[in-house]
Amino acid sequence: MDRPTFTLTLPSNPRMLSVARSFVEAVCLASSLDRTVRHALVLATGEAVTNIVRHAHREVAGAELLIRLELTPEAAVLTFVDQGDRFDLCSVPHLPPGELRIGGRGVYLLRTVMDEVACEARPAGERGNVLRMVKRLTTTGTPRQVG
Repeated sequence: MDRPTFTLTLPSNPRMLSVARSFVEAVCLASSLDRTVRHALVLATGEAVTNIVRHAHREVAGAELLIRLELTPEAAVLTFVDQGDRFDLCSVPHLPPGELRIGGRGVYLLRTVMDEVACEARPAGERGNVLRMVKRLTTTGTPRQVG
């Protein structure tokens, strides 16, 4: 496999957070990813899933969340596909690190621990968003062949 890809579909439920984080961590461990990269991916997964369940899916009965983790020699690409209302990532301000406020730190955290963060609406006729995050790998974080 040149570019192993792992996927998991979960019901949108706060109790699934640990399942999502464990999935990403297990893939990282099985692929021998660097500890720093692994922690960033697990942390980003926790923030993304929490925000999707809490905000995007709060009024969508029976919503599901797809998580995809693709490993390349250069990067780990985390993608989250939700069924919520359109979300404009650009509308979230880049907060100064010292600003005190309750909430609103999830996107800041994603932008801090990941190298790229982008969110787009799903194709026409499909409800939801595609959140794509990239973490570039260090030489010790290069995934080994799995499978």
